[in-house]
Amino acid sequence: MLEVVDLHVEIDGKEILRGINLTVKNGEIVLVVGPNGSGKSTLFQTIAGNPKYVVTRGDIRLDGESILELPPEERFAKGIGVVFQAPVAIPEVRFSVLLQAMVNKKEGRKLTDPAPQIIAEARKAAAELGLSPSVVERPLYVGFSGGEFKRSEVLQLALTKPRYALIDEPDSGLDIDGIAAVGKVIDRLVSGGTGALVSTHYARIINFVRPNRVIVMANGAVIHEGGSDVVRRIEEVGYRQFFREMGIEVEEAKVE
Repeated sequence: MLEVVDLHVEIDGKEILRGINLTVKNGEIVLVVGPNGSGKSTLFQTIAGNPKYVVTRGDIRLDGESILELPPEERFAKGIGVVFQAPVAIPEVRFSVLLQAMVNKKEGRKLTDPAPQIIAEARKAAAELGLSPSVVERPLYVGFSGGEFKRSEVLQLALTKPRYALIDEPDSGLDIDGIAAVGKVIDRLVSGGTGALVSTHYARIINFVRPNRVIVMANGAVIHEGGSDVVRRIEEVGYRQFFREMGIEVEEAKVE
């Protein structure tokens, strides 16, 4: 189980997360929703180990053991995979080199060990996600469209099969066919035992993935938990009206 326990996080001395508690078990999807500035991306970056995000209190545990002191690459090696909102382009690195290094890291080999079978699997996964198989030979994220970014990030999950996947807005920048393709891969990973923490702004994602729980965040805290009906209601009436209906008072958020 992946556990977030009373997590408080600061950026440049400003508190962003204020006591987050949540769990993700193997084989389940936990959907995270909330208005801009609620802290969703901060939560994902902190679990992934981005050093910009400073944990001032609380813990992040994998199977009962704290991972707070581990660097991002060791968290990955222990089974945490991440899909970011906006990956950074790296012209000097081919996508295929990254994919081989990721699989080698997970399987305990040297990063540079040749793994030609990984490229064959990557090409197959790319086609399934609606990408040209040749994408794996392109410079990493250089000239990628928004949709290609998301599909390529999910492609990494398909190859590395993490124990826990942090998927930040997988539907951003995708048309309905793209969301369906990404949703199919996520659903297959979860069916194989991966636990997924997925953030979104839109109800359409639940047409392709089936969340076990929906968590609503605002102002750096979890303020409500429910089922898929929560997402549908928020999309229907908006966050302000939903909070009023729930009797929840929420300040105007300033940060994400």
